[in-house]
Amino acid sequence: MTEKNLSIKKNGLAVLLLSLFIYAAAISVTIWNSMNDEINGAVMAVCIFFLLTTWLLWPGLKVLRPQEALVLTLFGRYIGTLKEPGFYFVNPFCSSVNPASKTLLNQSGDVKNGNININVSDMSKKISLKIMTLNNNRQKINDCLGNPIEIGIAVTWRIQDTAKAVFNVDNYKEFLSLQCDSALRNIVRIYPYDVAKNVDTTGDGIADEGSLRGSSEVVAARIRSEIQERVREAGIEVVEARITHLAYSPEIAAVMLQRQQASAIIDARKMIVDGAVGMVEMALQHLNESQVVILDEERKAAMVSNLLVVLCANHDAQPVVNSGSLY
Repeated sequence: MTEKNLSIKKNGLAVLLLSLFIYAAAISVTIWNSMNDEINGAVMAVCIFFLLTTWLLWPGLKVLRPQEALVLTLFGRYIGTLKEPGFYFVNPFCSSVNPASKTLLNQSGDVKNGNININVSDMSKKISLKIMTLNNNRQKINDCLGNPIEIGIAVTWRIQDTAKAVFNVDNYKEFLSLQCDSALRNIVRIYPYDVAKNVDTTGDGIADEGSLRGSSEVVAARIRSEIQERVREAGIEVVEARITHLAYSPEIAAVMLQRQQASAIIDARKMIVDGAVGMVEMALQHLNESQVVILDEERKAAMVSNLLVVLCANHDAQPVVNSGSLY
């Protein structure tokens, strides 16, 4: 089912004024007729008829604000959608449909300051066409290496086709939330938390350096594409998807922190040793070129040992002065 826009005149105010005028006139005529000595039965019957039936026009009065839509059905048949803001009068027997009007999720417009915010727009049958943000609950998912992680996403979305959103799915808000959870699990299972060897995240059979922590933009784009494919039949457009929380699960967080610290220490030590070896080579080269002192192999080995100890030690060196001969 595709959306059908209704183009009708915005004559709601005219119908409202007309109905009020009819009520005023009927009441006035009824009072005037009852004050006469001879009551006109036909006039009284007409006035009573208008007093009892004019209110039937009021259910047909519809007010739409900007970025709102109203899906109308007549005796179960979809007749169209009102999208333009204004004050309308439609068939009083038409009913508006919005199966997600009372569904409150953790998204913009539903939750405010941690409390459920229920207002008139939430309980009405109008469909919001504004861009909304869905903050799904954090999920515990195993990455491609089997490490449990906690991840949360924020999905920015809006209604693109009101007819599909209302009639193709039972509840488009719940449908979107479930599809976000499913797409998130499918994508996260492809990536490791951090860069790992021999892991193919693109599906081309070649190992790459993709990871959840280092390729967050790429992961978010894939999550958005996955969600969009799943909710296309619900008339929903996914504008953007962003990762809002990413961390190891508490049960392995301490172990992974120690692993990261050990890796950082090893990398730092490797850099220190490389630099120290370069400095020793430079010192020996300068001594040989300037011929300040002639060192044999044994003295060179002792000098290299001492310099490496000084340069690679965690603490400041404590020099020992030898006042005698080296031999």
